[in-house]
Amino acid sequence: MSMFKAFLIKYAEIGLKGNNRYLFENALCDRIKDALKPLGTFRVFKEQGRVFVECPEDYDYEETVEALKRVFGISSFCPVVTVADTDWESLTKAVGDYVEAMYPDADFTFKVFAKRADKNYPISSPDICGMMGAYLLGRFPNLKVDVHNPEVSLNVEIRTKAYIYSVEIPGPGGMPVGSNGKAMLLLSGGIDSPVAGYMIAKRGVSVDAVYFHAPPYTSERAKQKVIDLAKKISRYAGRMKLFVVNFTDIQLYIYDQCPHDELTIIMRRYMMRIAEHFAKQENCLGLITGESLGQVASQTMQSLAATNEVCTMPVYRPLIAFDKKDIVEIAETIDTYETSIQPYEDCCTIFVAKHPVTKPNLKKIRHSERKLEEKIDELLETALKTVEIIEIE
Repeated sequence: MSMFKAFLIKYAEIGLKGNNRYLFENALCDRIKDALKPLGTFRVFKEQGRVFVECPEDYDYEETVEALKRVFGISSFCPVVTVADTDWESLTKAVGDYVEAMYPDADFTFKVFAKRADKNYPISSPDICGMMGAYLLGRFPNLKVDVHNPEVSLNVEIRTKAYIYSVEIPGPGGMPVGSNGKAMLLLSGGIDSPVAGYMIAKRGVSVDAVYFHAPPYTSERAKQKVIDLAKKISRYAGRMKLFVVNFTDIQLYIYDQCPHDELTIIMRRYMMRIAEHFAKQENCLGLITGESLGQVASQTMQSLAATNEVCTMPVYRPLIAFDKKDIVEIAETIDTYETSIQPYEDCCTIFVAKHPVTKPNLKKIRHSERKLEEKIDELLETALKTVEIIEIE
């Protein structure tokens, strides 16, 4: 694919942003630069409502395509052939050579689409379409024009250079990461929370994450599994911090002092308190969880209300109305599913009651938490001070 020296980047939702559109375009350019930086020196620039990526001589086409597929804000992108000399003879030859290289059999229906961004170019867009079509029919006798449903849409854009393309590769859509603030993800080793992180990042939110580790009840392999999941999320969400909190002593204390049917709710409430502490420290605007309404006992309306009560910042739940099948499909698409189903338990699954309360009474929960007053503040302080922070690139 060495013929492609550039990519045309297309966006959708960003185009609706009115006078603020340039801010989102700039954020998109920054995210593209970040994604491509490990692959070489690419030039990313805007030109008359378009975003282009110019490639170095020795770049890897397949790796570049895969990187662009993970940049939120890109609705689609097109590998393009650039033509510096835009006189008609050079342009027609370049388009014909493109067709010959891309479609060796040259046996299909086509339509030419022309965009003349350079209004000084002496031929109008409709005339470019007609004249280019006639040239291609003469050069390739098996071609046929179909203006309504062509098999190949051949695009020619005239700017400071000419750009030729006919292939459009889907992007992930959404908004550029960082254009909508920052939030803290409660990340476990399960299927749901990595998908929640991916989905909130798709709406332009930068993500950090907190993981609750409970050695020796949870193994180092369980911790590594979460680190691996964070790395997979970061391929879409960019750099992130992973806060690994030692939660063992807090869990054991709750287990000893509180009714066992309330264990999950009370543990979740303390997880939310800790996550919010780090969220405020990192200037986040909310918390993110992978909860789906009614999926388990801790995710009923009453349970979610009980965990929400301890938070002063918003809690975003991107999966709230999703079926498990929907969540699994996304997990498979973003390559987190196989990691999530590895059989290494996290702290949420170790201390689960046989019959957890599904409709917790807030007065009872608060009353149970008063039994923790003797030591819980000290345990929380220790957990906050001993946190391990892992930088995920």
